[in-house]
Amino acid sequence: MSVEEQNFAKAEMLIRKPVDEVFEAFVGTEAITKVWFTKTTGRLDENERVTWTWEIYGHSVDVEVRSVEANSCILVEWGNYGDKTEIEWRFSTFGDDATFVSVTNRGFKGEAAKLISQIRDSTEGFTILLAGMKAYLEHGIELGLVGDRFPANRIVNEK
Repeated sequence: MSVEEQNFAKAEMLIRKPVDEVFEAFVGTEAITKVWFTKTTGRLDENERVTWTWEIYGHSVDVEVRSVEANSCILVEWGNYGDKTEIEWRFSTFGDDATFVSVTNRGFKGEAAKLISQIRDSTEGFTILLAGMKAYLEHGIELGLVGDRFPANRIVNEK
C-alpha cells in the first residue's frame, strides 16, 4: 500500500436500527441536521451538489454527491480541508434490526504534520457523527456532540 493510499480516516459503529432507516438518516435532511451540521441545501441525491452549514461555527462546505446506492453506499467529495477529499459511507445489514456503518474519508494531501492533523480531526469528527446518530436513532436523544467539540468557538460565535 502506497503512502498516499494510507492517508485516510475511518470510523465505524453499529446502529441498532434497520438499514433503510439508518441510510435515510444520512441521505435525508431531518436526522443529520440534528446530529452533525445544522443546515443543508438538500438531500444527498446522485450527481447533485449541496451545501452543509454548521451555524454555530459560521462554517459551510460544498459537497458533490458522486454516487448513492440505496441502503448500501454514499460517496461524496468535499473541500473541508482546502483540498478536496472523498467521504464514503458503507451500510451493512447486521441481523434483522441493526446496521453496521463504516465511514472513510480519504485523499488527504500535505506534509506529515498536516496529514496527521487532518486524519486525526476527521477520525474524531466522524466518530462523533456516528455516536450522535446512534443516540438519536436508537433513543431519540440529541446529544449536541458537534457543538460541544469546540465549546470555546461556540461561545465566541454565539456572542
